[in-house]
Parts: sequence; structure tokens; C-alpha cells
Amino acid sequence: MNRYHLELTGHLLPGADAQQAAAVLAKLLGTTPDKAGNLLEGRVHRFRNPLVAERAEHLRRGLERAGIGCRLEPIFVALAPAAQAFTKASNLQLTTPGFSCPKCGQAQPPSDICQFCGIVFDKYEAAERRRQSVAGGDPIAVAPAETFPFRLVSQLMLLVFLTSLAIALWSNWRKDQFPPAEFYDLGRLQEPRQSKTELEPFHVEAEGIRYLIEPLFDYELDGVVVSLHDSDAFIDVYHFKDWKDFLNIRDLCVVWGENVSSGVFRDMDYKNTTWTCWISTRDPRAAASFDWRQLSNNHLLAHESDLYKAIKEAEIGDQIAFSGQLARYSHDGGFHRGTSTSRTDTGNGACETVYVQDFRIVRKSNPGWRRAHRLSSALAVLALAALAVLFVVSPYRPHR
Repeated sequence: MNRYHLELTGHLLPGADAQQAAAVLAKLLGTTPDKAGNLLEGRVHRFRNPLVAERAEHLRRGLERAGIGCRLEPIFVALAPAAQAFTKASNLQLTTPGFSCPKCGQAQPPSDICQFCGIVFDKYEAAERRRQSVAGGDPIAVAPAETFPFRLVSQLMLLVFLTSLAIALWSNWRKDQFPPAEFYDLGRLQEPRQSKTELEPFHVEAEGIRYLIEPLFDYELDGVVVSLHDSDAFIDVYHFKDWKDFLNIRDLCVVWGENVSSGVFRDMDYKNTTWTCWISTRDPRAAASFDWRQLSNNHLLAHESDLYKAIKEAEIGDQIAFSGQLARYSHDGGFHRGTSTSRTDTGNGACETVYVQDFRIVRKSNPGWRRAHRLSSALAVLALAALAVLFVVSPYRPHR
């Protein structure tokens, strides 16, 4: 049976990755990638043990698939059957002789061009590979080594991102849905309490601005938040830039009484802008049942950190209770705002301006959906960041 010597040309094939090629060769020889990489530095090396034709061709195709230049040199000596195909890759050894031209078969020292027929070895081998590929392709493939499963981790992070994003979007809608009427402490949701105040006008300071507070009445309110507006947001140019109003930190539109106990408040749509709470509905029965005297838009004034935090924690659907004073306020820059003192007035000036002394959330609506929204949003951001990192550090994989 014909035998062959398998020789490494010492060169990588065009487009091959040096690290992956060295890793494949190291696995074949049972050595380290560093030592295997030394065999790919331009010198010809021959596997010492002869190989039968099938085994030799199998190894050659596997090495070339990994990007390692190699060739087979026939040995015209018949061997006994007992010495046939049992040579293993782990037992292969290398020598460094001259080599034979793959076209004319003439032995010669290592070089890039045949000294006898003049072919360029790299081009000849590339043409042979193309011819074999057209003839049927290589059935043997040697998988490149990869120390970290970039593809698997990327797919996992993509799945986490898409799942978290879907949960975040769904929970963002669900968290602001109004609970049924029986969720609330209806006994507390009575008419606001307004009484004569004994407080005299006083001054407070916020963000370096000195304000004059003129209390008109003591005021207490229990209600359900149906809409809100952060007046201290940077994008609210009226408060932040034009008025220099850093005392009005939030507007809360609330309902109480029969609007809550009958459940009609759930059939209405609400929206807060800079100083107005807008209410609408497409249900004529809900519009007829809704009591406009049991709704108010409240401009809440506060400058103490504890009150600021408590007011900012209120969300749509929460049952809240606060107390303080209905008051006018102003500062030396020419800004002045008044307050409504009646629940029956409408139009411009119908909002209550309240200097808050105490603020509490009586019942928190949809805590599970709110928690799910926070967690899924954070997880989506982390997964997206991980995908961005993997995109940068993952090795390039050409499409086959």
C-alpha cells in the first residue's frame, strides 16, 4: 500500500488566523500553541512517521481547513499490512529536510519557487485547493479552537435583552393602570378640609431665591393621584428659567369621594402640563357620572429634603394624604402666584397652591408591576451594554 510523508510548508494559507492555526496544530501534535506556532514561521517540517494514503489525505485536508499550508510526498516503498493505518496524530514527529516539488516531484532545498519546473508553490497549492473544492469539497474539517464561547454568550445576552425589553414595555403600561375602587381606603377619601389659619406670612429660601409665603387657610386633602407633573424638571422652562420658581416641586392632580368609590375615575383620561390638569373621556356615561367638584390640581411647595423625597415618591394610582396651607407666594424677581380657595371654581386660577407641612402615601398602587419595571429596565440596559462589549471584543467570523 502506498505511504506518504506529510510536510508543513511553514506558511499560513491566505486569510488564515495565526492563533487558531497554532491552536489546531498544537492539538494535533500534543504540544503547546507557542511551540506549534514556531512551526509556522516559514521553514518546512516533515512528519517523521509515514502515513497511509487515507490517513495522510485526511490530515492534509484538516490542516488546510485550519489555514495551515501542507503537502504530501509519496514514498514508493511497500510496507507490511501490520504497519498500516494505526499511526496516530499524537505520535507524529517532525524532521526538517528539503522537500519535493508537488508538480514535478524533484527534491530540492526549501524555497518559494521550484528550481526545476518554476512553479510558485503557494499559487500551485491554492489552485489545487480550488480544484478539489469544485470537485466535491473537503469532507474533513478541523474546528478552530476557541477559549471563550463568544457566540453562545452573545446569543444569550440578546435573548436577555429582548426579553427584558418586552417586560419593561409591558410593565410600564401596567404600572400606571388604576386599581379597582375596593383597593383604596374609601373612608379616608372625603372632601378636603379647609380652615382658618393662624400662620403669619414668612420667608423661605430655595436654590438661592428668597420667597415670601402668605398663608390663607390650613388645608388637608386625601385623594388618589391620577396625573402628575414635575415642575422642577430642567425641561420645564417656565419654572426653571422664566419664573425662577424652585419652590413648586410637583403638581399632583387628585380625585376623591364618589369619583373613586364608584370607579368612574378609571374611565377618564388625565394629563398634566405645566400648570393645568386635563381630563377627557370617550364614554358619555362616565362624563355624566364624573363629579368635577371632586378633583383638584395641586401645586405643591416644599424645600425640606424629607418632604421633597416623600412627594417625589408618589406615583399615578397611589392614595396620598397631605396637609399644609393654601398660600400665595412670590419672590423679588417679580414672580407671584396665587391659589384657589374653593373646590367649585374652574378655569385659570382654579388650582390649589399648597405649602406642604406633611405628606404621606397611604396605599401604593401596583407595587409588583413597578418592581418588575425597575428590574427589567435595569437588566435590559446591562444586557445591551454586554452586547456592545461582546461586539467589540469578539473575534471576526467570516461567513462560509
